[in-house]
Order: sequence, then C-alpha cells, then structure tokens
Amino acid sequence: MKHLSSALCLLAANLAAGAREKPNIIVFLVDDMGPMDTSVPFITDRSGNPVRYPFNDWYNTPAMERLASQGVRFSQFYAMSVSSPSRVSLMTGQYSARHHTTNWINSESDNRDGFGPYGWGWGGIAEEEWTLPRMLSATGYRTIHIGKAHFGNNDSPAADPLRIGFDVNIAGSSIGEPGSYYGEDGYGFIKGYRPRAVPGLEKYHGTDTFLSEALTLEAMEQIDSAAASGAPFFLYMSHYAVHTPHQTDPRFIGHYEADSTRPENAKGFATLIEGMDKSLGDIMDHLEEKGLAGNTLIIFMGDNGTGLFLGTDRDHCSSAPLRGMKGTEFEGGIRVPCIISWARPEDNEVQGALPIGKGVVRTDVASICDIYPTVASLVEADVPSGHPVDGQDISGLLSDGSVSGTHRDEFLMHFPHEHRGSYFTVWRHGKWKLVYYYNPTHPEKPQCSLFNLARDPFENRDLASRRPRRTRVMLREMVSKLSETGAQYPVDFRGNPIVPSASDY
Repeated sequence: MKHLSSALCLLAANLAAGAREKPNIIVFLVDDMGPMDTSVPFITDRSGNPVRYPFNDWYNTPAMERLASQGVRFSQFYAMSVSSPSRVSLMTGQYSARHHTTNWINSESDNRDGFGPYGWGWGGIAEEEWTLPRMLSATGYRTIHIGKAHFGNNDSPAADPLRIGFDVNIAGSSIGEPGSYYGEDGYGFIKGYRPRAVPGLEKYHGTDTFLSEALTLEAMEQIDSAAASGAPFFLYMSHYAVHTPHQTDPRFIGHYEADSTRPENAKGFATLIEGMDKSLGDIMDHLEEKGLAGNTLIIFMGDNGTGLFLGTDRDHCSSAPLRGMKGTEFEGGIRVPCIISWARPEDNEVQGALPIGKGVVRTDVASICDIYPTVASLVEADVPSGHPVDGQDISGLLSDGSVSGTHRDEFLMHFPHEHRGSYFTVWRHGKWKLVYYYNPTHPEKPQCSLFNLARDPFENRDLASRRPRRTRVMLREMVSKLSETGAQYPVDFRGNPIVPSASDY
C-alpha cells in the first residue's frame, strides 16, 4: 500500500502550495476506433499534410472536425493492439511490457492463450496503484468514470473503478463489450448477452435510449454535479462504442442505408461512429451552456485499431490504406486517432498553462502512455518515485512543437499471446519500425520484420534482409527496453520463457 500511503503527503503538499486554478479534464476514449474511422483525415503525406482517403468521406463526424479545427491532432499516435493493455497504460503511464496486462482481459477465465506467459496481468490494475484518477484526486479533483472499464477480471479489485481511484462509477465493470446497445434490451439485462450486460443504467431499461446516448446524459449530469461542488473534475468518458456488437443506431441509419456498396455491418458500425461523435458534440455544447468550456481540456483518442472486418482476412478492414486491424502488429492495429484541444480556446490564465495550437497536425510519435505524465505536468501533481512512467510529457508538442529536453520518437508494444497477430513485440524508433516474432514451437528460429514508415507508411516492403545492420540496431534497442521494463515472455513447450537476444538476427 506504499502508493496509497504517499497520497496523504502529496495531497497536503498540493493544498499547502495554494496552486493556481486547475482545468477540468475530459478523456474521451472510443473503443475499437482506428484513425480512418472518421471524416477527419489523420494520415499525412511526407510533408505532414493530411490526406483524405475514401473512408474519410464515408463517415460523418462533425464534432471531431470541430475539435480538430481548434486543437492538435496526431497522425502517429499509438496504443496497444487490444483494449485492456491500452486502458491500463492510460491509467498508469506505463508500457504493457511493464504493467504486464499484455492481453485483453476475459472477465471469467484466464485467457493467457497458448504459449502466453504464466502469471501475466489478468487481474489488471492493482488496488494500490498510483493511477491517473488517484493522482488527480490527490490534487483536489472529483474523478468520474462513465462507460467501459475493462481494467481487471471479475474477481479483481480493478473490476470496480471505485477501487482504483475514481469517486464515481457509472456503467463500468470487468466486461469488454456490451450485451446490447439498446435500452429496449436493458443493455443486455432484458434481452441480449446477459453476462455482458452493462450495469448501472436501469432507469433507461425498456426505453429507446441508445447506450451511447444514455452514457452521455449521465456524463452531463455528473459535470453539473461537479461544477456545483466547486471542485475541478476529471471525466473519463469511455464509450462502449464502437465495439461489437455492431448494432445499428436508428438515429443515423438514414445516412447510410441507401449505399449498396457497403456491407450491413459497415453501416451499423458507421451509425455507432456517428452516435459517438454526437456524444462528443453534445458534451462540448453542454460545457458551453454551463460556462465551463474555456476551463476544460478534452483529450480524444481510440484504445486500439479498428475492429471492423470488411472481408475474410485481417487485411480487409476499415483501417485501409493502413495495414492490419485490432489485434495485429501492423499500423492498423496500433495507430489510433488522437485530438487534444480546449473545449473552447480563449485567452485565459488556465489555458496559459497549456497553450494549444489551432488546427495543428503533428507527425511526431506519441502514445497513450504520454497522457499520464502530460496531465501530471499540467496539474502540477507529483508521481511517487516507486511508480515508473514510460510515457513522456508532450505539452510542448501542443503549442509550438518544442519540448523540454529531447522528445523520444519511440513506442513499445509487447504482445506475448495468441490472437490475430501472435507472439510479437513492436519497437518504433523514429522512422523505423521493428516487429520481432517469437516462435514458441521453434524458439531457436525467431523472425524480424523491418519497415521504414517515412517511405513506406503502409508496410508493403519488409527491409529486414536488405538492411541487416539497421535491423540489429533496432533489435538491440528492443531487447534493452524489454529488459528495462521487466517484460514477461511467451514460453516454449517446457514452460521456459523465450527471451529475445540481440544476437537473434
């Protein structure tokens, strides 16, 4: 409980300091949304200019367009390839290799999968962990969880967001997908997949209130309550959308049903996207109505690559022209949309602590791990020395592009499990991307792929055999980073960890 024992000291120090007014903070997280699942273009050309692709003209996301026009969007923003690892990384600022929740969490049974590491982080976030909401609580914030949690299995403390630092929890539990999006189904309690029923929304049961709308109404009510208390608030607005089941949101199907070129699941997915976007716009409008917009920071992002299949293999999905999708080692699996903006840009003291450019597109490598230290810097919160942070403060990238010290264009994605992409580690450094494949059945024969993403953003040319020196450099860096973070590894038939070596290539 060492982190909790530090909390009282940190809280007292912050209160004694009489710190400046703190902003409200909203993290608006969308489930299974890739960078192409929006009308906002995130992919850029070599000069850093956004380029529109066909999917940008299929989706309708005016609130995202509004947010992007007044803030900064990242064209190379990364998350882990599946849900739970990303969510734990967001809460801790750590790579999945360090916190060990390296796979999505199945609520009822341990899904280490095949040759996955024994003792991996199926339990998710430890109750004593110095999480983002706990850190913000220590500086006087009211911390609000709305929507999907997926931080730990059914029997773990992390199944209840209240036990990892939130003051309020609405609709969050161990489940990773909703039993149903329909109020008529009770979101899974009345009809649908009952083990995945969304808790805590009984007042909407039997109504025609779509799940995304119910969560939005609850969020606005909590914003009002926090404002009335006078405390700054941290709202973790974590939509179940756009995860399966890709049920149609009837409010928006009229925009898509006449298109005979798209499969039905794509139309349902598009309505989920539009409903999510309406939620963002409604919350921004509500902040305006309540006079809170100028004092509220919005961080919008996805938790992993797209989950929409459009064909029979992993390369046919809505991430095109990026390769791959959720669960894979390719850019379509780990690159996600990210926009950071004030709800209404204005010249005031609060925004002066974090100036944000308008309509800026950044091509720097950043990740979901960076949110934790960036928020800590903004609110002047201390992080205990016993809580290592892998992310970096990206405040400087939001204004003029400068950062104190050296910005590390790097990202580590470690997946020692079996899924769409299996037993791999991704190491991104600058323009180079290494994918290391463990081989549990023949551990003496690992494989590497190397991509130059500056010249080949869609990963069509594996350069490992043509650039062996660069491959070895990247491999040494990857091995060092895995060792530094205390990574767990896949095992062979004898149960022995398969530890990569810099001499493997």
